[in-house]
Amino acid sequence: MKKALIWIGTVIGAGAVLALVIGALENREMPRTITVNGECLTTVKKDKVAITLRVTTVAPTSAESMRLATAQVAEITKRLENQPVEMQTIQFNSYEKTEWNREEQKSVTLGIETTIAVEVSANDIEQIENVLNEFAGMPNVFSENLRMFTSPAVMKPVLEECLGVATQNARERAHALASGDGKKAGKMLSVAYGRSINDSVYSTTNLMRGAKMAVMEAASAMDTGGTIVAKDTEVSVTVSAVFEIK
Repeated sequence: MKKALIWIGTVIGAGAVLALVIGALENREMPRTITVNGECLTTVKKDKVAITLRVTTVAPTSAESMRLATAQVAEITKRLENQPVEMQTIQFNSYEKTEWNREEQKSVTLGIETTIAVEVSANDIEQIENVLNEFAGMPNVFSENLRMFTSPAVMKPVLEECLGVATQNARERAHALASGDGKKAGKMLSVAYGRSINDSVYSTTNLMRGAKMAVMEAASAMDTGGTIVAKDTEVSVTVSAVFEIK
């Protein structure tokens, strides 16, 4: 009987402690927070210029079409391997090519078309002009999308600094809003960010027809040394931060 009473008392005691803990958790006030946005807008110099070389071949079979295309890309790569340029493949696809036959009033298959696009970039416009002249007249090779941009190595520290500026901007806004209630912003509880980079792209096609004139027209803002002095890359970083209000 005594053991039963002791056990019942233990259960009641444990239940009372649990009730106190739950009550304390329910009565504890959740921290007040404020969510604000912060921005950073800046610009950075462009230090690279690039052109896209697109190889397009058509053949009766997929295997033959891809063989022809890859062979031409291999030739382009070999001829440029000792030049001060960087290359990367940005497109590779193969599909059935058709056209509408007006006389027969139906779609006619022409073969399998394979496209491989390679972006070639350099530090100055003269080198890109040399690339265009190098492959002018080569069958199945087309040039397009001349663009000037900021390299990742130059862009990275700018983005990191701009992220810090945007975060500080968010904190200052949080302070300003909280001060209206006699409070201040405390620690940052969470943050999310996004970025936008605006480079110049010239959607030109077949620049190999009069390469020098086409390049200089598209990139008219150049100094005599070939340095890119066109409009700088525009960089925007936005953060959404949650701060504790104290």
